[in-house]
This record gives sequence, C-alpha cells and structure tokens, in this order.
Amino acid sequence: MSQKPSVLFVCVHNAGRSQMAAAWLTHLAGDRVEVRSAGSAPADRVNPAAVEAMREVGIDMSAETPKILTVDAVKASDVCITMGCGDTCPVFPGKRYLDWPLEDPAGQGVEAVRPIRDEIRKLVEGLIEEIAPEKSA
Repeated sequence: MSQKPSVLFVCVHNAGRSQMAAAWLTHLAGDRVEVRSAGSAPADRVNPAAVEAMREVGIDMSAETPKILTVDAVKASDVCITMGCGDTCPVFPGKRYLDWPLEDPAGQGVEAVRPIRDEIRKLVEGLIEEIAPEKSA
C-alpha cells in the first residue's frame, strides 16, 4: 500500500451506499486516506434520502454527483469495496477487494436510510483502523 492508502467504493448507481461510505471515510479519516466512489451505471443524482441522512450527522453530500466506474479508478486504488449490490470491479494483482453486504437505500425514505448510514459508519471506522490508524504521539 502506498504512503497514503486509497479506497474506491463501488455500487451500481453510485447514488447511495457508495456515496455515504465515501463521505464517512473522508469525514473520519481526513487527509490520511484518498477516497473515490463510482458505479457501473451511475444515476442522475445522489439519493436525496442519503443526502438528508448524512446531513443529520453533520456531513454535507449535496454537491456530490454519481461517477462512472473506470479501470483507472480501480488501478489507482489500494482497496476496492463493493456495497453488496452485485457490481464488480476489474481485478488487478496487488489490490484488496471487499464486499460489504448492505441494504439498498434506493426508493426508501430517510427513516429506512438511517440504519444503513450507521452500519456504513461502523464498517468505515473498522477500515480506518486497519489501513490508516491515527498515529499515537
């Protein structure tokens, strides 16, 4: 892994789970980790219920837009994480691939998205401890 680990979150539409995971990782790890998210069939916009659920915990995702998954994004990432959505990444030697089986927030209200948001936070916290723990003084 490079000096600064790089993580790519992948979900088909890149509108809910992968966007929340990227926002959590950016929020919790700061500049210790390079963060990307993408999908094989990006939606037109990020799920409004996901945006609202993240706003409730002080994270603003309103300016985010779904992005297309590219081979270059996978090549540039140390860890590629799919969100239990059946999307796949191109496989390259030396990369780490994980799948987080998460419920799909598409078409659900903010009440249904909150537990998904909270589960993603726990997974992201575990990932940070593994790839970019805070250095002790």
